[in-house]
Amino acid sequence: MPGPFPAELTQMFNDQKGDNTVKFRITGDGVTKEPLGLFSINENTGIVYVHRAIDRELNRMFHVDFDVLSRATGLAVDKTLSFNVEIKDKNDNSPVFKPDTIQVTVSENAPQGTPLTTLQAYDNDQEKTPNSQFNMSVVSQVPALPKMFLKDLPLTTGTKQLTFTGCFDYDKVKTYKLLVVAMDQGTPTMSSTATVLLNITDSNTHLPEFSSATYNAEVMEMELNKEILRIGVTDKDRPNTPASRAVFSIPKGNEDGNYKIETDPKTNEGVLSVIRGKNFEKTEITELEIAVENEEKLFQCVDGKALIGLKPKLNTAKVAVKVIDVNDPPEFKKNVEKVYRSENGAPGDVLFVPEIKDEDSDITKIRYELAKDPAKWVSVDPKTGKITTVQKMDRESEHVSNNGTYTVVVHAIDDGQHPATGTCTVVVYLADVNDNVPYLTSKSMVMCGNKVNRVSVIPADHDGPPFSSPFTFSLGGEEEELKKLWKLEPTTGVNTSLISLTTLPYGNYSVPLKMQDQQALQSEEVLQVVVCECTGGNVCRGRLPFSSRLGPAAIGLLFAGLLLLALLLLCCFICDCQNQNFQHIPLNLQDEGNQTLIKYNEEGGGSIYKPDGYRKPENGMLRSPLGYQYNSGTFQEMSNGGGVMSMNGGGQLSRSFGLAQTERNLAERIERKISGFPEELNDHPAYSPYQYEYEGKGSDCQSLDQLTVSNLGDNLDFLQNLGPKFSTLGGICQQSLEHRNVRP
Repeated sequence: MPGPFPAELTQMFNDQKGDNTVKFRITGDGVTKEPLGLFSINENTGIVYVHRAIDRELNRMFHVDFDVLSRATGLAVDKTLSFNVEIKDKNDNSPVFKPDTIQVTVSENAPQGTPLTTLQAYDNDQEKTPNSQFNMSVVSQVPALPKMFLKDLPLTTGTKQLTFTGCFDYDKVKTYKLLVVAMDQGTPTMSSTATVLLNITDSNTHLPEFSSATYNAEVMEMELNKEILRIGVTDKDRPNTPASRAVFSIPKGNEDGNYKIETDPKTNEGVLSVIRGKNFEKTEITELEIAVENEEKLFQCVDGKALIGLKPKLNTAKVAVKVIDVNDPPEFKKNVEKVYRSENGAPGDVLFVPEIKDEDSDITKIRYELAKDPAKWVSVDPKTGKITTVQKMDRESEHVSNNGTYTVVVHAIDDGQHPATGTCTVVVYLADVNDNVPYLTSKSMVMCGNKVNRVSVIPADHDGPPFSSPFTFSLGGEEEELKKLWKLEPTTGVNTSLISLTTLPYGNYSVPLKMQDQQALQSEEVLQVVVCECTGGNVCRGRLPFSSRLGPAAIGLLFAGLLLLALLLLCCFICDCQNQNFQHIPLNLQDEGNQTLIKYNEEGGGSIYKPDGYRKPENGMLRSPLGYQYNSGTFQEMSNGGGVMSMNGGGQLSRSFGLAQTERNLAERIERKISGFPEELNDHPAYSPYQYEYEGKGSDCQSLDQLTVSNLGDNLDFLQNLGPKFSTLGGICQQSLEHRNVRP
């Protein structure tokens, strides 16, 4: 509505209004609901007013309620009258394109009728009325050909498809500009436009052409894998595109497959190479025909129409390849010869005599050389090429492969101006013979006597089946004592275990073994077994190393201690020789008590008689043929660093006896004890160490054997307090001679 506003729309009537006792009221859209202030009513006359123009595209329908109210009470005196107010459309909107500018790319070889793009527009006026219905058309096109037009798309509204008739020519036109208009059918009509920019891309419309119609190339006889010629081409299509990239082929002259031609991607040249050698005696000049085309198929447009499925004649060029004669190498009948022999054959065995041919050399003037003979087992006759063994060939050699083959390479060299060499590989397959005895993979084992009573015996044999495992095992030697101490279980198999039959003293044992392979080829080995106490794993408990790095002060203290001990022993010896007893020496020994060094007994020695299987005692020592050793009158050190002689702090011997008398009494008691043993138990070599007496708790001081750099370093503070036993010894040695009641 053009106005002016407010404008009268209509008037409401009621049969009771004449008495002026009622009034009119309006509510709903445009009054009490958004958009507010659009409608109003004169409560006395019932005239309805509109106060501004209405946009149908924003508010297409208004729902309004009219009421008649009593002036006195304000209550409705009649039913509410409801209206749906529809806004009548006016053609105030033009069709709009989305988008209004379109960029399109199409290939030059696109056939006519190909959809180029889709255009879409819409109109906000009332649907299905002339105000919203519009037509779309191409109003301008630059350049004019090929002709472009719009066509309808089924089942769509306001959408058209742009297409064309004829052919594009990239060489002539690369860009098109079109103006498309959309015009509605309302009164008055309204319209808008869209711009279409069409970019043409190049396609293969030109065949590549050779720079020359003929070419010449040379190749050495039997040469291969070498570039011999480059062939250039020109193409009018856009460079570095499938339309211009060249693809070469050899339609004629390459029936034997001696040549190949490829495209250099950087230069677009054809690279001709020889991949198989040509023999000069068979051919001297070869003529090749080279053809070229593009990666993309050729597109042609004749009389405004594209030709589909066209196979044009390709451009070709001739290449004459000249083969230059060279000295051909001698040729063996076979490049690889197989020879079968047994190992350990006598020298002088002829393994191979070659058969040779040479196209352009005198065979009688060919000389032969060994190129590979790693073990130096063969020789070659320089005139005949005969390969002969000069040493025995050992299948177990490091130069023989796992499959039992030994490889020899021989060269045949002709007498040409540039000597040529032929090569032949001779593979000698060596059959195995039983020439190796079984052996122990480890000859030293540790038996943890506090844990197990056996060790594993693992043999091996360099020979292969049937000259190796399973093996047969037995103890070596004839001594019955050996069989009383050990047994092997199982006696046949891949490996076995050495089992001790009794509790063995800790020490080193040498056990002879016999082993036989499947063919009864026997070997004798000695297994060294260390029986010891283990702390963890198979590691013997042993005392720490003697190495130390003590300073001069510490060394002096150590020598002083040793000197004191020597003086004490000297005093004891003098007292015994003089048949004198020690006086009681008042020492402050705290709770340790007065102590005396007493040797209770010693292991070893034994009877002076010679039992069967034993040698005569030598220097107080009795030796067993099995290697066990018991020393008489010496301190026997155990594997843990201790010994069988110990000190007794619990029971004191009377101070009225001298050390010598004590030792004699103790010896007599031991002799009486031994004399009561059965005869068969005397001097039994399997006796274990026995602790005769216990001298109480040892010193809290760290052993001098343990003074090493690793656990003490340069810290010598421990020498200030060496424990109560050392203090007792020091107290004894520090007494003056007059307090001892002995003569000097």
